[in-house]
Formats: sequence, C-alpha cells, structure tokens
Amino acid sequence: MILDIDTKLLKKNAYRVTKQRGITALRIRVPGGDLNIKYLDIIKEVAEKYGNGTVHITTRQGFEIPGIPMEKIDKINELISPIIKGLKDEGVQIEDEEEGYPAAGTRNVSACIGNRVCPFANYDTTALALKIEKLIYPNDYHVKIAVTGCPNDCIKAHMQDIGIIGQVEPIYDPSRCIGCQACVKNCKRRVTGALTFENFKVVRDPNRCIGCGECILKCPTSAWTRGEKYYRIVIMGRTGKKNPRLAQTFIEWADEESVLKIIKNMYDFIDKYIDRTLDKEHVGYIVDREGFKKFKEEALKDVKLPKKAKVANHIDYIGYRYERNTIYD
Repeated sequence: MILDIDTKLLKKNAYRVTKQRGITALRIRVPGGDLNIKYLDIIKEVAEKYGNGTVHITTRQGFEIPGIPMEKIDKINELISPIIKGLKDEGVQIEDEEEGYPAAGTRNVSACIGNRVCPFANYDTTALALKIEKLIYPNDYHVKIAVTGCPNDCIKAHMQDIGIIGQVEPIYDPSRCIGCQACVKNCKRRVTGALTFENFKVVRDPNRCIGCGECILKCPTSAWTRGEKYYRIVIMGRTGKKNPRLAQTFIEWADEESVLKIIKNMYDFIDKYIDRTLDKEHVGYIVDREGFKKFKEEALKDVKLPKKAKVANHIDYIGYRYERNTIYD
C-alpha cells in the first residue's frame, strides 16, 4: 500500500516526494560531476523501464529520474547497485550497495571541470571532490559543498555552505621578463590590479593577489611560473526563502589537508549544535545562532594551516532580511 510508505526513509534513500501520489523520483549521486560513461546505460534503463522516459540534470550535477512508481523502489535499487558499488570501490563508506543510497541529506559535491581540461584551473577539482565525498558521505545533514579550480568560480562556490576555490602562488623570474607588461595590463583589467611595473620589473602585491594564475598564462616568456597550490575557503552562502546570501571568505592560502580537516570539523559542529526539532537546518543558520567566533574555534580545531594562510577575524554577511521597512519605504 502506498499509504505505508515512510517518506523520511524514502528521502533518505535518495528518492523524492513528488506532487503525484505514489510517484517518486530518484537522484543519482555524481561526485564532482564526473561519471563513468558505462553507468549511463543503467540510468537509461531505469528511466525507460520504470520512469517516464526522461532524465533531469540537477543543479548539483546529478541525475534525477522522475515518474517512478514507489512500489518499484526495491527493483530500482537492485538495478542501480553497480553505480553505488562504483562509489564504494572508490573508497566511499557504503555498507550495502544493494539497498540503494544510504543517505541524501548532504548534497552532491559539485565541481567545475578543473585542470584536467581547463587552462585556468589551478588544481584537479574532480580528485578533490572525490576526497571530500569519501570524507562526508553518507551523512544526513543538509550541507552543500562545491569546488572550483580558480577565482572565476564557474561552479558558483559562493552560493554554497562551503566553497573551495583554487589558488596558486605565482613565482616571478625577473631575468626572463622582457617588460611587455602583458601580465600587469591583464591583472588591472580583469583581476584585482595586484601587479605593477616599477624600475622595469613587475611587482606583485601579495595583499591584493588572489592566486588566479592568469599572470602565468599571459606571460610570453615564462617569467611567471606556478608555485605552491593553495585554496580559498568561502563559507555560509545559501539560497532559500530565509535570508539568501553569498558566501564570504573564511580562509585564504590554505592547503588541501587543512581544507579536508575543516570540512570534517564543520560536520562535528553541525552535529553538536543543530536544532534537532527541525526537519533540516542549514549550517549557516546554526552559525548565525551560535556565533562566528564559536564556529571559527571549532572549525580550526587541530588544523595546521600553512604560514601564509589568512583567517578572517570577522565575517559581515550581507543578505535579505525580511523585517519591517528594510526593503521598501
């Protein structure tokens, strides 16, 4: 009987409650937006045989298969077991791939295409997304994480609970510089104006440099080369009905080990302070309630940041606040 369906378990199993009675939709998890082509045949079979023949590409880079009768869930979980086993084989902690997805609270870790393809990307986003997936999944907490290869932020990391933005430290060799100022002009026009030309050499202002690496790409003589790889962490961005806002910088020039540890600490913070009377609660609302100082202390617990890392002392969020006379006269 359809009335016997436990909707909480249904959603935990990565199925959606839809507007049609007795009909659900399955969400396929695709960490980093990177999926082996062999799994598309399985998705196609589920959509054609049990769904309505369509597949929706979600905003978080997964696949959603609509039009599925709820009584077919067990059969579909059996069909998609190779996809889930693929995650398990990559090191994701899933006990029984035959039972379908074990959680759906933490959303799919999304990623831009990264430096496997894009010349602007400063790191392998797909690889980092998988490392994060292995760290956080399965988990019921409603968290959105995205990784992007450079400050262009093609994945919209500033709209996530945690966004990871690739940075690189550019290394300058004045002996190779011909003074063309291609890097200086580009930085002024398209980036932050961190480069100036003084005494026939380029000077980089480390306080204005965001580590995009465009100076490296623009230099015709390789006077700029790639140094160490780093990350900017932005936190507490969100959409939704209540006070949507962009994420703000928490740390600049962090290393990968610190990024992973901070994410793990964030889940511990959620577990400690979440309002359990609610069906779900975004981590941003928890931080708003408990305070940034408390979050900062717990997020950085046992984290050994690089010497050049910069940590925000305070974050002043700007977003909608639906109070009397705050928007309209």
